[in-house]
Amino acid sequence: MVLQILTIVLPLFILIGLGYAAARTGVLEASIGDGLGRFVYVVAIPVMIFRTLATSDLGGVSPWGFWFSYFTGVAITWTLGTLLIGHVFRREARAGVIGGINAAFANTALVGVPLVTAVHGEAGLVPLFILISIHLPVMTVACALLMERAAVLDGTQEPQPLPKLVTGVLKNLATNPIVIGIACGVAWRFTGLPIEGVFSEVLSRIASATIPVALFSLGMSMVSYGIRGNLAPGLVLSTLKIGVMPAIVFIMARYVVHMPPLWISVATLTAACPTGINAFLFANRYGTGHAMSANSITLTTGLAVVTTGLWMLFLAG
Repeated sequence: MVLQILTIVLPLFILIGLGYAAARTGVLEASIGDGLGRFVYVVAIPVMIFRTLATSDLGGVSPWGFWFSYFTGVAITWTLGTLLIGHVFRREARAGVIGGINAAFANTALVGVPLVTAVHGEAGLVPLFILISIHLPVMTVACALLMERAAVLDGTQEPQPLPKLVTGVLKNLATNPIVIGIACGVAWRFTGLPIEGVFSEVLSRIASATIPVALFSLGMSMVSYGIRGNLAPGLVLSTLKIGVMPAIVFIMARYVVHMPPLWISVATLTAACPTGINAFLFANRYGTGHAMSANSITLTTGLAVVTTGLWMLFLAG
């Protein structure tokens, strides 16, 4: 069993390592990594989502329990991260929100898709994309609202009218490639039209490039993060992200909601994914928590080669 898990996990993280080595040694310029990441985010992942949602069946499983299980884990770890950064490390309210994001925002696209595909094949992509369909909107709206409140508490800005704030967030989401892929996939499914012939072949070829390019580009991007001092908050948030959050999601999915085994596994493995790069983007946008986010991303990604294998071993038991 351990050898089988290593066979699944190691190739994923070797690809990340190759991307990191290529960028670190200068074999490929950083701009190439940015371009590859852009391709994955704008083209490849939306195409995979479109194809999966347009052609797959949920098998009679309601997504509501799945979402409830996962976002219970998000809510608890986000709250813990915020409280620990604010009260234990005595950081300002905005940094507390960034801490919560680092503890709860999983890298569902660049790591979740390859990991779930390697473990469960295309069958696992159905629940994963059901999760991704609301993951980004929920997390983005929650971050915007909480950061707005935190900025007012910190005295760095005046409160904005709630309708204006929500409208701005929704406009950004409306142009997000992943959201567009979700909407197109659902709309195509409602038409009942098949995906076949040349159209199907083109989608398949793009989708087949997603996993290696996503992992390689993630490795290249890791050069920009690294360890940036003030390590203790990053270690705490990393523990919440790859240890506490998947444990909560597993308990909710198995013992509270009673999801099918495949859906329990996908929810738990997704929760166990490293901190998403969006956490650092939020830190940049709001001007706080840069080192904390960089450390969380680096530590959780580096440790994931071990922790994801341990979660797979646990789920197989």
